[in-house]
Amino acid sequence: MNLERAFFAMILMALVTYIPRALPIAIFRREIKSTYIKSFLHYVPFAVLGSLTFPDIFSSTGNFATAICGTLMALWLSYREKSLVIVAIGAILTVYITGLIF
Repeated sequence: MNLERAFFAMILMALVTYIPRALPIAIFRREIKSTYIKSFLHYVPFAVLGSLTFPDIFSSTGNFATAICGTLMALWLSYREKSLVIVAIGAILTVYITGLIF
């Protein structure tokens, strides 16, 4: 790859990452007053994070049974309102222990 193409690729990547960050600022200059839109925008980060990570949970361990057990433990601990560290450690330990069993 020559230097000109590398520079063009860097400029293109900068634009692609800058536009989604600058576009909402340019569009929404005033405060959003609609409670529906505010509640929708409040849940967007959680939905995106879930949709990006949840499918990979079942293929990350290489064993579907251990992945299910770890997911169930994480859901149970988060339902009990434990901290993120406790949920992560509990899910990891569950996957490890069930991996020894299965």
